[in-house]
Amino acid sequence: MFLRRSAVGREPLAVTMSGVRLGERALQIGLNDPLIASMLAAKPGLSGHSAIVVPDEASAERAKSVAARSGAFVEIKVSSLEHLPFEDGAFDVAVIHNRTDLLTTLGAARRARILGECQRVLRVGGRVIVLETGTPSGLGAIFRSRTAPSEESGGSNATTRGLEAAGFRAVRTLGDRDNYRFIEGMKVERGR
Repeated sequence: MFLRRSAVGREPLAVTMSGVRLGERALQIGLNDPLIASMLAAKPGLSGHSAIVVPDEASAERAKSVAARSGAFVEIKVSSLEHLPFEDGAFDVAVIHNRTDLLTTLGAARRARILGECQRVLRVGGRVIVLETGTPSGLGAIFRSRTAPSEESGGSNATTRGLEAAGFRAVRTLGDRDNYRFIEGMKVERGR
C-alpha cells in the first residue's frame, strides 16, 4: 500500500511555482493550459491587476474563456508579442507560457525582442517565470514519444541564455517536474 496525500484541492505545481501573489500586477504572455492560466489570472485578486497578451483573435477567445472560468477581472490584449501594449514598469511579474515552444522555435532575434519587451514592462525587482515543457518522468516517460526540447532546438539553455541577454539577472531553473520546467529571472537596475 502506498501512502500518498490526495491531490484534491491542491493547486497545480505550475501555479505554485509562478509565485504570483495577491495584490501583484501580473502579466501572462501566450496561453497554453487554460486551467493554469485561469488560476494565475485569479491570483492577484481585486487589489492587483491581471493581464493576458495573446498573438491572435482565436487565442483571445480562449483567454476570454479563461477569464470567465477564473471569475477574475482580466485585461486581454491581442498584440504582437514583440511589442507589448503596456507602459514601462507596469508589472511585478510576467509568466511566459512556453509549453508550445513559443520561445524555443523562434529565431534568436525574435526571441530577444520578446524577452526585451518582457524586461521593459516589468518594474525593477520584477520577476519573469517561463513555463516550459519539462523532462517527462515516471511511467509516463516510458510511453511518451515526445521529449523536452533539446539544446539544439532551443530548449531551456536557449531560454536561460535569452533571458540573460535581455538583461535579466539571477536566471535559474527552479525545477523540472510534472512535465514542466520552471525558469526564473529578475529585472535589476541598469548597470548592476
